[in-house]
Amino acid sequence: MTDATDPPAHPDPDVDPDTARALAADFQRVIKAMLAAVRVDAAATDGPIALVTGHLGRPLEDVVVVTAEFPSWDHASVQAGLDAYLAAQPTWYGLRGVGHDPTESLLGLLTSPGRVRHHQLSEAEYVTAATGPDTSTEVVQLGLVPARAPDGEAVVVGLRGPVPHMGQLTCHVDVLAGSRDTATATQRTIRDLVARHDVIRGQVVAFGASEYHGNELLTFLPRPTLTEQQVVLPDGILAGIREHIIGIAEHADQLLAAGQHLKRGVLLFGPPGTGKTHTVRYLMSQLPDTTVVVLTGPALWLIDRAATLARRFQPAMVVLEDVDLIGTDRNFEHADNPLLFSLLDAMDGVGADADVTFVLTTNRVDVLERALADRPGRVDLAVEIPRPDALGRERLLRLYLGGNPTTGDLAPIVAATDGVTASFLKELVRRAVLAALREGTPTVTDAALKTALDQLTASHNAITRSLLGTDQPADATGPAWE
Repeated sequence: MTDATDPPAHPDPDVDPDTARALAADFQRVIKAMLAAVRVDAAATDGPIALVTGHLGRPLEDVVVVTAEFPSWDHASVQAGLDAYLAAQPTWYGLRGVGHDPTESLLGLLTSPGRVRHHQLSEAEYVTAATGPDTSTEVVQLGLVPARAPDGEAVVVGLRGPVPHMGQLTCHVDVLAGSRDTATATQRTIRDLVARHDVIRGQVVAFGASEYHGNELLTFLPRPTLTEQQVVLPDGILAGIREHIIGIAEHADQLLAAGQHLKRGVLLFGPPGTGKTHTVRYLMSQLPDTTVVVLTGPALWLIDRAATLARRFQPAMVVLEDVDLIGTDRNFEHADNPLLFSLLDAMDGVGADADVTFVLTTNRVDVLERALADRPGRVDLAVEIPRPDALGRERLLRLYLGGNPTTGDLAPIVAATDGVTASFLKELVRRAVLAALREGTPTVTDAALKTALDQLTASHNAITRSLLGTDQPADATGPAWE
């Protein structure tokens, strides 16, 4: 049997070749028109347009759409809110044959020229979204579901997730209905449920940048668990910080009733490695219901996003690590610093009655912008976190030794480490434990402590000491070890 597309073995000499080609082209056009008609009929009877028009009981031209926009990190919260609204866990439908154009609403996707004939209902497209540091959930990336408005009217709800690689950093909820009032009322209810089921509230999150052209990314972090005994500072320092941050939080309602403001700013300054970040981690652990937003390094430019989240999820804490990276005094700059102004505006923009704490850390308080450090309402408590004194060094050594057995005398180590930081002592203990293990014993001896100190104070470890915040090396020739 010869295939219809094969050329004839013996062409008819009475048929003009050009005429034959023209007839073949006409035949192809007829076939395409027939197939197109079949696809249109199918779309009208069992495709997504039929689902929408059938559920709403009106033609597509009479359907209105109201769209709500949410940040990309709200995708899981939006799904939680929609699940609560839909309650009965109905079936989500997907759109096979539809490219996810992030600029178009669900109605636009359904009616775009050239797409209608290709639409088919399918299973909804799902992706995974984080709901905590160790938890995640499946969320609809592109889908629609028949539903009811709060007053019982028929609506169709669509969810379109963010598409970072196409520059779309928001997710959208579309409500299709027979009237704008119905669609708006449905959106309002969904928004309320999204806020009520928000997965960010009460968590510790950090802003960063994704792999897609630096798009902002929100990451969940585990909340630290630290006790007061694990924070070694000179007497009175931790109590003062705690009273200013936690004390205000504990009496927020009474302070507001007395006409006092709640917003506060705390600046922790001192050399690297003295315990500023450790102190912040302690504060996080003592405020388990407070939403914490952490900004550090390149993410400091996202201060506006952080302030917005803090206002939304108060009680909240915004932590800006190494704020001197953007907050240096303008006298040291050759040009205006736009990030600095964003920081100042963000701190000013949070209302005085908002239960929001800004905690700033810096290693260079001497060059910090005076407008940031001195003006009340931005920073109202500045606390130096110094290098530990002799008593502090002994407490830190015992803390870092923890459950490791020791026969070593800590007094010589305390005397030989004047001027070092907590980070230096932590590394010293780690090396001492390792030295003991190499000797075949878990017990930290005088010899193990001396080995660790000799390593850290050796001339070739000058950079290591600097990284540990100890720019002046300890005197390894001080006390006798015999």
